[in-house]
Amino acid sequence: MAEDDPTKRIPIKDIRQEEGARELASSPDMKPHLEFIKAVMQSHDPSPELQAIRQLPLEKRYVWRLASALKWGFADFDDLSVEADRRTLTPEDLAKVMDLLKFRPMQLAIVLKALVGVEEMQRMMVEAIKVAKQANN
Repeated sequence: MAEDDPTKRIPIKDIRQEEGARELASSPDMKPHLEFIKAVMQSHDPSPELQAIRQLPLEKRYVWRLASALKWGFADFDDLSVEADRRTLTPEDLAKVMDLLKFRPMQLAIVLKALVGVEEMQRMMVEAIKVAKQANN
């Protein structure tokens, strides 16, 4: 690594994962996607891996897991309940919740960028911010 290269090499054993990430990544449903990632990272033609993913039913795909988690997480969304919790959480509990949410907006933006492209991701995120600003005004 060159002296002016800002890339920092981190051994895989030192990468911190969220609780449950290892189990999800090692599930049988992730195998085709992991094979794709490996092919891309090794600069191999990922066509066979993409063909394997193409054969998967939608419900077995990575993007479905993400979209389903959001659906179930927000199925009964109610901002007044969030407000009630915010008013009653201890500072320690609020810090725990905020730690859980810390990277989620960025992760959602990256998912949308990969799924629909930069322009559509930006449009969706800006629209969401506008709606959130206007809510309960």
